[in-house]
Amino acid sequence: TLIPPTHGSVRVAGYDVIGERYAVRSSIGVVPEISNVYDEYSAWDNLIFSAQLYGVPKHEREKRAEELLRAFGLWENRDFLASGFSKGMRRRLCLMMGLMHQPEVLFLDEPTSGLDMQSILVIREVIQRLRDEGATIFLTTHNIEEANLLSDRVAIIRQGKIAAIDTPANLKRTFQERHSLEISFDRQQPRLSDLSQLTEVTEVQRIGEKWRLYTGSPEVVIPSIVDWSRENQITLTSLNMVEPTLEEVFLDITGLSIQEQRVGS
Repeated sequence: TLIPPTHGSVRVAGYDVIGERYAVRSSIGVVPEISNVYDEYSAWDNLIFSAQLYGVPKHEREKRAEELLRAFGLWENRDFLASGFSKGMRRRLCLMMGLMHQPEVLFLDEPTSGLDMQSILVIREVIQRLRDEGATIFLTTHNIEEANLLSDRVAIIRQGKIAAIDTPANLKRTFQERHSLEISFDRQQPRLSDLSQLTEVTEVQRIGEKWRLYTGSPEVVIPSIVDWSRENQITLTSLNMVEPTLEEVFLDITGLSIQEQRVGS
């Protein structure tokens, strides 16, 4: 039984979710995190069945199925049962099923989680193309770089509520006061405590063979690093200003340090 709203209204693609439920459902595509393909069906039959559920006209079904199978690189596997597909192939098929009725609004839940790189690249390319063609896509992901790459707007959730929402560029711009410098040395490496004691350095991280120094005053830290390396006879091989990443913004807004995030992941 549908519980009526206490107040307000919601419209999707111009349709009222209460009074025009069928039209709303026809306008939405949902791709859950766990692929909901039918193992006993072939890739082709999964797509045709999905089109039938959404009332896609018969003369359009085969055309759309072929277009999607070719776009997702599964045309040669169209007659194989889904039970024999890899995780990446099943994920692609699941996404195709959600696109058979050409929805205006698409909900994607962790579409590339745990997939091989080939499947990830194919899915990202399709998402970008759908976005460029005017589709509205809601993408849920724990991959911050993926959100940065694919999204026009990013919402960061903290304790079940939206803590920040804006374009990736604007979110990173709010973090600009915390600059970082990435430096590397030739062979001999300094101690973390040496770099932490440099004037205006607030935090130091070791990232592989490089060091990341955070500061609010890069104009002070840069000559300080150069002088320190010369005095200690440690050759400085690179020094670069690094723009804040969306991951750093996420950790700052959610109140987690990088160390805490790694422990919790």
